[in-house]
Amino acid sequence: MSAEVFDSAACALAVTAEDGMILKANTRFGEWLGFSIGELCSQRFQDLLTMGGRIFHQTHLAPMLRMHGSVTEVKLDMLHRDGHKVTVLLNGNKRAQADAVVYDLALFGTTDRDKYERELLNARNLAEALLQEKTATQVALHQAQAELKEAYAIAQRRALFAEQMVAIVSHDLKNPLTAIRMATDFLTRAERTPKEQQLLGHIAQSSERAQRMIADLLDFTQARVGQGITIKAAPLALHEVIHRAVDELRVAFPKATLVHHTEGLGDACLDADRVQQIIGNLVANSVAYGDLQRPITVTSRLGDGMCEVAVHNHGAMIPKALLSGLFEPMTRGSDQGSDVRSVGLGLYIVRELAKVHGGDVDVRSCATAGTTFTVTFQNT
Repeated sequence: MSAEVFDSAACALAVTAEDGMILKANTRFGEWLGFSIGELCSQRFQDLLTMGGRIFHQTHLAPMLRMHGSVTEVKLDMLHRDGHKVTVLLNGNKRAQADAVVYDLALFGTTDRDKYERELLNARNLAEALLQEKTATQVALHQAQAELKEAYAIAQRRALFAEQMVAIVSHDLKNPLTAIRMATDFLTRAERTPKEQQLLGHIAQSSERAQRMIADLLDFTQARVGQGITIKAAPLALHEVIHRAVDELRVAFPKATLVHHTEGLGDACLDADRVQQIIGNLVANSVAYGDLQRPITVTSRLGDGMCEVAVHNHGAMIPKALLSGLFEPMTRGSDQGSDVRSVGLGLYIVRELAKVHGGDVDVRSCATAGTTFTVTFQNT
């Protein structure tokens, strides 16, 4: 395609690298989003999407382009420079160059199409209403009402799920990221003072908290609407991996006393990063709900065909009524510790990571002995 035809095309056109970096864009693309061509070519395509669009890009769009080589009429919400949403239909094609792979993207506006679809929907609704009026039997009418009720329930569940995602992003991530920005701005203006040292501590804690929440959110998305959480298992020294994880968590949770015990010898075949994520989520849960005046104990065990890690904390017993749903997403045992773990995905992610390793997670809790979460892995 000549440069003149590319730039004067009636639709928005762009060429991106495999990582989404925009290599080339036409004038219409820039006009739709309020950016110059130069500004567009310094950004990744996925960074121009809404939060929901970014998640969809990561879990569906990018994998489809890589595996199938093309996508057709994918509906996406993009963000204009001034913040308003621009809905487009995307066609994409994978193309091999001499030394790289690029993606050719064509985007079409949906205003007229949406209007046409609304007219079709109104016409269909009118036809269904007329059909119902002519229905001969009360049984048929009851069946239609039952179907409408089921469709409404499904729509309500989907709406609730979307609201929970928006609430997580807008509320839970806003405060820690704001703290990071404010502290960073302050520290760049002058030499470090005791106050700045205190803000440095806030930065470390807030960034760690934001990182955990973002990781949990992306894993939750992969587990629920993507292709499932993936792991890269490899032989590892389990006790050493847990020891490093506990050392890092001592920095993240300075008010907690973390103790690591080891039992048995040998290696395991697991994903080291995911094992550290499991320990991080369980320790964060113990910090949120346990008694910080007493130590939190992390135990790694190895034996004949057995591999497990356990996290124990003292504190209030988990009520029996809550145990059955403890590993469900968006679930908390109480409001205690909400300033430490506010997303409600940590234990759900622990269970999913245990399952993908061929194992499971169990919890035991009583008033005298405290609470212990035990993750058992398949060790073959």
